[in-house]
Amino acid sequence: MNDSKPETFHRREAKSGRVSYGDPVVLHDTSKSRIVLVPFYIPRTEGSDLAVKIITYQKQPPPNDWSLVQSKSISLNETTSRALLNALRKHLAVAESDEDGSYLVLRVEEGTMELGAHDPAAVANALTKVLNQQEILRNLDQTELSDELAQAFKTVIRLKEMRSAVSQLRENLEHGENVEDVYQDWCEKHTWAFGNAYVMRDEVRNISTGDRLDMLLPTVIAGYRDIVELKRPDSRVLQYDDTHRDFYFSADVSKSIGQCHRYLDVLHEVAANGLRDHPEIVAYHPRAIIVIGRSYGWDVDKLRALHGLNQRLTGITIMTYDNLLAQGERLVEIFGEIEKEESFNLPEPYYDDEDDFPF
Repeated sequence: MNDSKPETFHRREAKSGRVSYGDPVVLHDTSKSRIVLVPFYIPRTEGSDLAVKIITYQKQPPPNDWSLVQSKSISLNETTSRALLNALRKHLAVAESDEDGSYLVLRVEEGTMELGAHDPAAVANALTKVLNQQEILRNLDQTELSDELAQAFKTVIRLKEMRSAVSQLRENLEHGENVEDVYQDWCEKHTWAFGNAYVMRDEVRNISTGDRLDMLLPTVIAGYRDIVELKRPDSRVLQYDDTHRDFYFSADVSKSIGQCHRYLDVLHEVAANGLRDHPEIVAYHPRAIIVIGRSYGWDVDKLRALHGLNQRLTGITIMTYDNLLAQGERLVEIFGEIEKEESFNLPEPYYDDEDDFPF
């Protein structure tokens, strides 16, 4: 039946005068039987209740001229009728899929969604699997969802993005990708991987003539800017001195440290009271993070050596891309646990001094 086609419905008073009835609706019709639904309208103080009676007829063959004989019937009051309608709608939705499995059917009314006893996280997870994530993000703030469901949506999408980002970084490293621009792009999109000590990066990268930074990150606490300098993953990080039996920074790292010392001096000088043309960008005794090389497969002694050398640097931290990957994986793990335990509110953890960095 075409839903847009107008139909005429009749309501007639029954002989008893206590109820009215509508036109019978044939639900099933064969050569041997017919099933009919008859609607009844029961007057109340305000409006009318709808009740239905479902009647089964048997068709009598000649010589009875195919007359209908009622064989059995069942009457449903309004509550039962609505329950039947609700059940049919839900199961019709399930019937549209050809696969067995578990289905989540939600009632949407007047622009809002009734969750009932459903876990908001489970709802958000189910819906994000079938809807485009970017499409959700574009419309989430304009859609009248409950605060609980909206927060669940945002958290689920955020976690999915974080997990996807970590997988992308891992894949790049495992495949031996060494193009610096690839990691520049990744880090610009996922500044949270630096420990959520920072909010979104600044677009500004030129701090003076000839000094162009890889990234400027505002800190969560005070908003002061720090520097991130990215180098190639195939750069050497540490070298070993057989004579003195100790590790020391490679030439690539030493060169990067010298470069960052200059950047830190310049940034502190030109942005102590706000960068020219960008007064909102303020740097006061900034710090620098240098991401360089790999530490995959390092033994305990080498990892300890990097930690020790880092502790003896002032205002600069050296981390490898494997350190960055491990930190991102740990943040995803922590936020995933918090999502389950604390009603989906992602906190903003931060590192407030150099000792907080695990490298």
